[in-house]
Amino acid sequence: MNKRILIVDDSFYMRTMLKNMLTDAGYEVVGEAANGQQALEMAASTAPDLITLDVILPDNTGLDVLRGLRQQSPNAKVVMCSAVGQEVIVNEAIENGALAYIVKPFSEERVLEIVGSALRGDAA
Repeated sequence: MNKRILIVDDSFYMRTMLKNMLTDAGYEVVGEAANGQQALEMAASTAPDLITLDVILPDNTGLDVLRGLRQQSPNAKVVMCSAVGQEVIVNEAIENGALAYIVKPFSEERVLEIVGSALRGDAA
């Protein structure tokens, strides 16, 4: 069975890039959210195996969304996406249950490595 992934990023370009990488690798992208509210609604309706979550969103922070996801779906696997220089936020995300993070700009190899590890439960 294909693993189902929800992509959350306010940048259409980033969502498209991630979607192409993940679908090319055989994953099923069940939705794309551009903000935190959409992310929580889509996570509830699609029950993805993994969520890629941008740190900075237009309506709230990725950390707020992560906390919301934790309450809504305690077993949801979340991988944060961040720009260089957001290490403090990323560390807080890991403390709040994110499994791993991808730093932008990222390579396809790195994305697939992190997503695969997170889905297997051995992300670092």
